[in-house]
Formats: sequence, structure tokens, C-alpha cells
Amino acid sequence: MKIESAEVVVVELPLNFRFETSFGVQTHRTVPLLVLRGEGLEGYAEGVMTAFPGYREETLAGALDLVEKGLLPAAVGRDWPNPEALARALERFRGNPMAKAMVEMAFWDLWARGLGLPLKDALGGVRDRVPVGVSLGIQPDLEATIDAVARHLEAGYRRIKLKIKPGWDVAVVAAVRERFPEAHLTVDANSAYRLSDARKLARLDAYDLDYIEQPLAYDDLLDHAQLAQRLDTPICLDESITSARAARQALELGAAGVINVKVARVGGHGEARRVHDLAQAFGVPVWMGGMLETGVGRAHNIHAATLANFTLPGDTSSASRYWAHDVVNEPLEAEEGWMPVPKGPGLGVTLDRAFLERVRVGGFEVSGGAA
Repeated sequence: MKIESAEVVVVELPLNFRFETSFGVQTHRTVPLLVLRGEGLEGYAEGVMTAFPGYREETLAGALDLVEKGLLPAAVGRDWPNPEALARALERFRGNPMAKAMVEMAFWDLWARGLGLPLKDALGGVRDRVPVGVSLGIQPDLEATIDAVARHLEAGYRRIKLKIKPGWDVAVVAAVRERFPEAHLTVDANSAYRLSDARKLARLDAYDLDYIEQPLAYDDLLDHAQLAQRLDTPICLDESITSARAARQALELGAAGVINVKVARVGGHGEARRVHDLAQAFGVPVWMGGMLETGVGRAHNIHAATLANFTLPGDTSSASRYWAHDVVNEPLEAEEGWMPVPKGPGLGVTLDRAFLERVRVGGFEVSGGAA
């Protein structure tokens, strides 16, 4: 399929809530939406990078510059037989997986629409709905935390993830576990601890957590492997898994008993599927993470989470939790802890163009293409 032109629309959206993690607070998102056009069709993706590099190294400004001046000129104006061919062509641009993911994921959508297939079928998915958990940011106090957990369990979510950091960890988990003894609980440190904190982290073993997510440095594998030997609770890696190669190394080292797959973090659907397959070969479950996506990124995540080894509840919770008005026309809402896969070719969602124009803060177009 030939990519004839591309458009990036940058929008700014307020979150419905204040989302606090160990590396900062978010109250809104500036979201770059990519539209690829070809053969009378459109394919969509979004960028998950932020202005401040608190999660990984990529920034919004740097990624958009690369997308406009490097990635899209390499992709537009050419006929690509499949998304893997496009991804291989983009390998000459080192690193920058989130920027590359925008282009690769939009083409997966465009390509699947051209085939008349739902994206999940093009990817090899095996189910029509996926189990859903919820990620709760750090709350103002313990009472607010208990209330938030109660509301989301009552809504049917199948796993509660609590964000933790030094000074907001063991006591909070103990209180939540006491109040909700049967709930599936996990914690996410977003790299807030060091290996020297192993004794404190081991205290979390008492609270029957499904896993402890990314306790140590965002780019570390070796210390996580050492920590895993000192804990009974499995370690889940997130930020550290930037590719299938990183996933293989983590699994061979014993650094991860669970992997959080974020499609955009690893560079797109092709690499995410390779991470999924590696983990499956090692007998390690995966789940679909989230980056506060709009309906475009959320739909991509839902389709990808239909692959067989996504056996744990993911962070593809209802769009209405995050946005008063989403960027897509179709509602993406969980039902009793399950998220239905959008129906129709490709992502199965369409852009709310009138709304995008109201919240647009920038963008650009690319046509033609360079050799």
C-alpha cells in the first residue's frame, strides 16, 4: 500500500483527574495524532512522549522534529507491502522507539483497513474482549486511596495498581490489603527505588501482590535480577523493556517474572509482538500497559492485547475515566472488567474532526517522500 500523505495534529486535552507518580504530576496531555493516507483510506496513531523526559528519554519536541524531518519523509510517497517492511526501513534511525511507533502503528491501521480486517486479526489476536485493570495515581491521603480503590472495584475492574514511592509504600499497601483482602493488587514504583532498598521492598511480600512493577532504575536489568532473588513477589518490568532484545536479556537474567508491554514504548506492533512471543516462550505472562492514551492509542492497545499471552488485566480502562471528550467518535468503555474490541476494519475508530479543531495547538503535513 502506498502512503500518499501524512498529517500530524497536535491537541491539548485536560485529564479528568490529577495523576501523580513517583516522577511527577500530570493534569493534561499534549497529544500528537498522526494520520497516514493512501488508496482513499486513513490510518491513525498517537505519540505518547511528553514534554519532560520523566518516563523515558524521548521528548515531545524532539520526537515531532524527527517525525516531520526524518521518519515521514522516509515513509511517505512509497509503496509498502506490509508494516514490517516499513519498520525495517526506519531502523536506520537509531533509538527513538516512540517516534517510530507513531509511523509504524498508523501504517498498521491503514494496512489493516486496506485488507478489510480488524487490526486484531491482522496482528494474530485470539479474542474479542480483553480483561481490564486500573492504574491509580498517588492520592492525597490514605482515605482518598481507599475510596478510589473501592470505586474501581465496584465498577468491576479486575486488578488495582497502586503507584508507590519512598514514603508512600508499605503502609499504604497494608491498609488497602486489610480493607480489600480478596482484590488483585499490584504496585508500580516507576523506578523510584535502589537495590539498597531491597529490605523495604521485601516487606511488600506480606501483602499478596500479583507483582511489583519497575522498582529500580528505568534502564536497569542487572539489579532487577538481583532483587528478584530476594523477593517472593514477582517483579514486572516496564520502562526497562524497550525492545525484544531487552526482553530476552531480562528473561535470561531472571529479572522479570511478568512484563508490561506498551506498544509505543518498544517501537510499534511488530516489536511488541516479538516481546509477547519471547515472554510466551519463557512461560512469562504479559499485560498491556497504558500511557494515558486518547481513543486512538487506546484502540491500538486493545487490539494488541488480544494476543494469546496477554493473560493478565491491562491498563486499557474506560476512556471516560480520562477524558470528558475523547478524540474519537466511538466510545471505548469497559463492561464489568472487560473491554470489547472495537469492530470494523483497522482500529475500528474514527476521528472527531470538529472536536480536534477546537483543541488543536499545532501540527504539520508531509507529502511526497524522499529516497
